[in-house]
Amino acid sequence: MTPFADHADLLKRIERELTDGYDEELELEIEDRTDHLAEADGVPVRSDEEERLARQVYFKELFRLQAELVKLQDWVATTRQKVVVLFEGRDAAGKGGVIKRITQRLNPRVCRVVALPAPSDRERTQWYFQRYAAHLPAAGEIVLFDRSWYNRAGVERVMGFCGEEDVEEFFRSVPEFERMLVRSGIKVLKYWFSITDDEQHVRFLSRIHDPMKQWKLSPMDLESRRRWEQYTKAKEDMLERTHIDEARWWVVEGNDKKLARLNCIRHLLSQFDYGEVEHPPINLPERERHSDYSRQPVPQDLMVPTVYR
Repeated sequence: MTPFADHADLLKRIERELTDGYDEELELEIEDRTDHLAEADGVPVRSDEEERLARQVYFKELFRLQAELVKLQDWVATTRQKVVVLFEGRDAAGKGGVIKRITQRLNPRVCRVVALPAPSDRERTQWYFQRYAAHLPAAGEIVLFDRSWYNRAGVERVMGFCGEEDVEEFFRSVPEFERMLVRSGIKVLKYWFSITDDEQHVRFLSRIHDPMKQWKLSPMDLESRRRWEQYTKAKEDMLERTHIDEARWWVVEGNDKKLARLNCIRHLLSQFDYGEVEHPPINLPERERHSDYSRQPVPQDLMVPTVYR
């Protein structure tokens, strides 16, 4: 039995979810943009025209924030800052979406994403933080963790991949680990993306019905859906026991994915006293031309067939 008012409402939500995913990939093609911000407080039911306007507003603000992220990137690289940002939350909470929008215009040599797979047999015998420490930033770098060492307080705990004694040791160790990072000069930001039971239900269904997103649903994701309440208890315990002054948690309301992205990026920017870095003007040099140079034709058997004309 669905938690929605009727079947038509559920289908509309799934359709909107799929549409949002596709039009994100077309955002660079959008030319007609509004010059004002619309009000958005929650996830109201909108008419088609309201949906169109809301998307225009979203893209306008996203582009503005992404321009600021480029400035932040330049400042981090120039001033040799070290930044770590952790993104945590339930499956389908929107972590990957915001990470994609943060990195979309940035230099991957400055800002990189770490999304580690399950630990190997060898890694399971190491100090728990060891495989994460290998990915920490050097000077002038930003590292975004798409899930992090907090796996131990969440999925590992709920799914029984570790014992309660391991969890307790994690809770004793993680505050000191993060304080060490901060003392070493690393800025640590931690975001938890919060969504409702109903919203996760819709997002999972949209993935089931979208052949290009089905790969995102693993057996572990489906099992996590069944264990919603256990994850809730684990999350509450984690936030309470690992919220420290040096590296505090920030909770992002994630039911509206677009607003969640804008709010998170804006907040991320607000955590730095960055400024625009002056760059010397770029002058394109004249190409040298030599009378003895002649460009040779490319052999036809090396050419990719021109199917699209």
